[in-house]
Amino acid sequence: MKHLIIALVIGIGTYGFFQHNPSSLDVLAKESRFSQAEHTVGYAYQQNLSDIQVKGVGRVSRVLPDDNQGSRHQKFILRLPSGQTILIAHNIDLAPRIPNLRKGHSIEFYGEYEWNKQGGVVHWTHRDPKGRHIGGWLKRDGRVYE
Repeated sequence: MKHLIIALVIGIGTYGFFQHNPSSLDVLAKESRFSQAEHTVGYAYQQNLSDIQVKGVGRVSRVLPDDNQGSRHQKFILRLPSGQTILIAHNIDLAPRIPNLRKGHSIEFYGEYEWNKQGGVVHWTHRDPKGRHIGGWLKRDGRVYE
């Protein structure tokens, strides 16, 4: 009986939390929808997946001009250890730019992957000021940009 009461209290508390924090439920669902292996850029690219969180590391193969249309983005191409390339679109209106970014720099990333024929785009590499989206980041030389 004691275990039933504890389970009931936990269930009611969890239900109440998600009723008042629906975005947390969306984040939980989005994070748990895929296995660890499925959070890789290579898997997402092969399966034509979009809107999933990915984490990885790559070397800058090309620094592109900033996109200043709408929200400003620092853009660059990363070559992953697999040889695949991805575009990183880092919102510099919401997060600090990576200073002095150059070809050959190693960058770790965590963000949302969007499939395209060229290898895909990773964006949402920053915190969401409204708290509705999973926060992402970029890391260079131990410094995190989010």
